[in-house]
Amino acid sequence: MRNLLVLMSVALLFSACKGGLPFAKKKFETSSVTGWNYNDKNQGGFLKSPVKEQQTGPGLLFVQGGTFTMGASDEDVMGEWNNVPRRVTVSSFYIDKTEVGNIHYREYLNWVERTFDDPAFEQVVLGAKPDTLVWRSELAANEALVETYFRHPAYNLYPVVGVSWRQANDFCIWRGNRVNELLLVQKGIVNPNQLKNIQGQAEENFTTKSYLLGLYSAQPARAKKPTLVDENGRPRNYVKVEDGILLPDYRLPTEAEWEYAALGYINQNPNVKLKEGRRGEELIMNRQVYTWSHNVNGMRDNRFGGWAGKYMANFKRGAGDYMGIAGGLNDNSSIPGPVEAFLPNGFGLYNMAGNVNEWVADVYRPLSSKDVDDFNPYRGNVFMRPDKDENGEFQRDSLGRVKMARVTDDEASKRRNYQKGDVIGYKDGDSTSLVNYGYGKTTLVSDKSRVYKGGSWDDRAYFLSPGTRRHLEEDQSTATIGFRCAMDRFGSQEGNGFKNGMHFSARRQNTRKN
Repeated sequence: MRNLLVLMSVALLFSACKGGLPFAKKKFETSSVTGWNYNDKNQGGFLKSPVKEQQTGPGLLFVQGGTFTMGASDEDVMGEWNNVPRRVTVSSFYIDKTEVGNIHYREYLNWVERTFDDPAFEQVVLGAKPDTLVWRSELAANEALVETYFRHPAYNLYPVVGVSWRQANDFCIWRGNRVNELLLVQKGIVNPNQLKNIQGQAEENFTTKSYLLGLYSAQPARAKKPTLVDENGRPRNYVKVEDGILLPDYRLPTEAEWEYAALGYINQNPNVKLKEGRRGEELIMNRQVYTWSHNVNGMRDNRFGGWAGKYMANFKRGAGDYMGIAGGLNDNSSIPGPVEAFLPNGFGLYNMAGNVNEWVADVYRPLSSKDVDDFNPYRGNVFMRPDKDENGEFQRDSLGRVKMARVTDDEASKRRNYQKGDVIGYKDGDSTSLVNYGYGKTTLVSDKSRVYKGGSWDDRAYFLSPGTRRHLEEDQSTATIGFRCAMDRFGSQEGNGFKNGMHFSARRQNTRKN
């Protein structure tokens, strides 16, 4: 009987605390600088997210950064001297596995047409559509492509063309917003109906920046168990940057990022297994000319020579030769081919040479390699900040985006690392360079000239080399230029599961514990 009473008492204690002892305490992670608990409302309530790694966004592949020689790998047969070799380093980043296809861009148009269906936004819809007339030629029978290349399902996974730099940039912004909106739904923070009810939203549509600034009120989900809590332990239905849930913006890759990713040198770096992980030898044995190098000889080959003589990209062999001879077509494409045609390069990226040229983020200058930094080089910065009205409140424009204002020279005058807001022309025709090129007046180069790279179905082999570069005005388009998106990488430069820096076990470090 006594034993039975003891067992009953223990059972009551467990039931009183819903499965645990009433005196059990929740375990908190402790700050190593103050000793206070994280996520403890009784000790300051400072919140620390359990998220530690950046997840990979849809369509992206991780590219581990590093140093490489950017610029010409072959003789400058064009004699332009606009790609002088220079050693630079790029941080790790993400980039699309393939070029953006027609079906991907039609998905974007569908969203734009439904969200901005009011006649007042007619120009918004028209401005998003690609220029299909890029296929038209005075002395060629290409009218069928004008009507079908972008719309016909046979071309769904062919790269979209006729898209200007501005349109490509807008697509990347839209894509990032849609990815983050879905993440909030999947995390049980935003109601799924928000993804369905987009008709006529116009300026009320979701954007990541307006959400984070509190300008967008999302319809909360009815989650049974809260995903997030505030500093007092109460359920929280909004996300902050510190939560690590939202992804960085999709964007166009910089020229340096694109060229580095295209070369795929990672296949040339021997990788050995050590006790503290895998490590390469910082050894690039060959400056390859094209993107498809698989070994140090610059050829993708197997022991039987199976790839010898195969065409590795979609390009124009010579005058009038776009795909070879019937019965023996060499690349099977007279125009752009599927986005996953041919073999991927060392990073797993398709068509980084040929098929279509690709827009990159940079403003074009012939001597960028001489001017830009050797770490994450890029020309095109116009520093911005969220704009405020007369009441000090952030604002949205008619498209739902946060209104941004350029950093003024007065605002930047007391900075040490920059002194102007618009630095597109920094060290290029200004007082620091002591030269004046008269851009936009005496040449075709202006602050609206954007770089494109990679070669296309209508280009000769020279332009397939990643170091080559050309330019076009950002509001123009052609049948030979498409694009792919990129994203910043936060955290470890080696990728998820790794730490920055060199880390060794305590035993190998021979550390003493006091």
